[in-house]
Amino acid sequence: MKTIFLEPFSGISGNMLLGTLLDLGMPIAVLQSELAKLNLGEYELIYQPVNKCGIRATYFDVNLSDEHKHLPEGHEHLSAEHEHGHEPVNGQDAESVHEHLHEHLHEHLHEHVHEHHHGHRNYADIMSLIEPADLKPAVKERASRVLLKLAEAESKVHGIPVSEIHFHEVGAIDTIIDIVGSLIALDYLGIEQIYTTAVATGSGFVKCAHGLMPVPAPATAELLRKLPHYQGQMVKELTTPTGAALLAALAVPVKDVPSGLTIQKIGYGAGSWDLEQPNVLRANLGEVVPVKNSAKETAGEEEAQNSSLLVLEANIDDQSPEILAYTLEKLLQQGALDAWLTPVIMKKGRAAHTLSVLTRPELAEQLEQVVFAETSTLGIRTYQVKRKALARKYLQVKTGWGLVTMKCAYMNGRMIHAAPEFEECKKLALTHNIPLQLIMDEAQKAMSGRLS
Repeated sequence: MKTIFLEPFSGISGNMLLGTLLDLGMPIAVLQSELAKLNLGEYELIYQPVNKCGIRATYFDVNLSDEHKHLPEGHEHLSAEHEHGHEPVNGQDAESVHEHLHEHLHEHLHEHVHEHHHGHRNYADIMSLIEPADLKPAVKERASRVLLKLAEAESKVHGIPVSEIHFHEVGAIDTIIDIVGSLIALDYLGIEQIYTTAVATGSGFVKCAHGLMPVPAPATAELLRKLPHYQGQMVKELTTPTGAALLAALAVPVKDVPSGLTIQKIGYGAGSWDLEQPNVLRANLGEVVPVKNSAKETAGEEEAQNSSLLVLEANIDDQSPEILAYTLEKLLQQGALDAWLTPVIMKKGRAAHTLSVLTRPELAEQLEQVVFAETSTLGIRTYQVKRKALARKYLQVKTGWGLVTMKCAYMNGRMIHAAPEFEECKKLALTHNIPLQLIMDEAQKAMSGRLS
C-alpha cells in the first residue's frame, strides 16, 4: 500500500504539505492543469527550490496580485507565513514581517454574521466551486472533509454556526489551492495512507484581527485535539489551521515509523520562516507491506493460539454506506484484526448499523481515533473477548503466471486449510488479462499435495 509518513517537527501548513508533495514528484504542470479546472481567476503558482539550514526543499506559494506578492523576484526565502494573517509580537522578527500581507485575516477566516456580501465565501460557496469542476470524485470528497473540519473548528471557537463562518475572498483562493492542490497531488502519487508523528505548533502570541491570540491559534488547537502535538522551543506560529485540518481529516497519528514501511523517497516542503532549525516538513514516501508470520514449517510451532482481544463498537444511524465501507477498509489497513457492520434497529425504529472492530489492546486507541475521525459517532463501547485461533503460516506456490502467497491454517500440527491471497491473484489476473478464478484455482491445486 502506497504510504506517506510525515514528520512535522517544524509544523505544517497547507503550502508546506503541497511543497513536500511537489518535492516527491508531483509535476507542477499537472498541478497547474488540474487547478485550472476550478476557475478561480487570476493567480500565479510560485514553485522553486530553497535552502533551509542546509536542507534543499521545495517552496510553494500562491501569488494573487502585486499587492499580495509573498516572494519578490530574486528573494530566496519568505518572511511571513502566507497562510494566515498572524503578525508576531514580543519582538519576534518584526522587521522581517510584511505587515501589509493579510494583516486582517485569521487563517483566511473570520466571523461574518451579517448579510453575505462580495469578497467572502462560506463553506457552501467554496464547495459550489469545487463540485462542478472536472476533478476526481475522491479529490472532491476529501476536499469537502478538510474544508468542513476547518469551518467546524472556527465555528466552535467563535461560537457561531458553520454557515456564518466565511473565508475572505483572497484567503479563500489560497486555502482552496493549498487544500485541493495537496489532494490532487496525493491522488496523482497514488498515496492511499497518511501517517504523522507529533506536530510542533510553536509558542508565544500572534496579532490578528481579533487581537492577541495564543499559539497554537484556537482553531489550530481545536483541530489538533485528537492528534499528538507539542509546542517545542520555537516562539513562532509553526502550524496553521489549514495544515492542522489536512492532518485531522486525512492522517493517522503514530509514534514512530509505521511497521512494515519501506521508504522509497524522502521529500521536503519549505515553510516561510528562517529558523535555528530547518523550517521544513519532511515526508517519507514508500510502501507498507503487511507483516506476515515467517515461522518455519515445523510441527512444534503449529499449536492453536489463545489471546485476549478487545472489541470496539459504535451504533451509527446517520452515515452514508460509502463512508462506512471506507471506514472498514481503513480500520483493516491500520491493523484491526477484523471489522464489520451489523444492521440494527435503534430507538424510534431508526435503521442503523453497529460498527464492530476486533483489535489487539495496544492498537485500540489508534483505531478509536480512526472511528471518531471517519464516522459521526459520539461514543465507542469497548469490551474484552477471548479468541482461540488456529496457527497460520504463509507459503508461496508457483502458478503459470507467477508466485502466489497462500494463507495456511494448522490444527494439531497438520495443515487443514489453505487459501490464496486475493490481492496477489487479482494483480496477476489484471497483468495477464486472464480470469481471476483461473489463477486462484491453480494456486489451490498447487497446495493440494500438502493438504492431502
